[in-house]
Amino acid sequence: MKCPCNPTKLYKDCCRKAHLDIRSVTSAEQLMRSRYSAFVLANIDYLQKSHHPKTRPNMLEKKEMLTWTKSVEWVKLTVLKSTENTVEFKAFFYENNSLNVIHENSFFAKENNHWVYKEAL
Repeated sequence: MKCPCNPTKLYKDCCRKAHLDIRSVTSAEQLMRSRYSAFVLANIDYLQKSHHPKTRPNMLEKKEMLTWTKSVEWVKLTVLKSTENTVEFKAFFYENNSLNVIHENSFFAKENNHWVYKEAL
């Protein structure tokens, strides 16, 4: 299977490693890419684990996120800019037969010795 975050790579050689062991993630960009793949694969447990504890979605939000991510068709991820703690990206998806995009500059931090998503800037 091709990796959702980068179709030139196989999932087993890319985001699967992060999904199995979040401590294997070595950069903010790698975490962001693994989170995109988790959205595509509806891996909500990983999305929770990779979210900063202070901004982590609650159980109701987690359930809503699962419903939503399964209702859309993910198209592609484009990374626009990456720094040590931020990643600007566009994530394209179809919802209700309409192409949509999430354009975000995300902030990441180290928490408990691994990278986590903290917030959109």
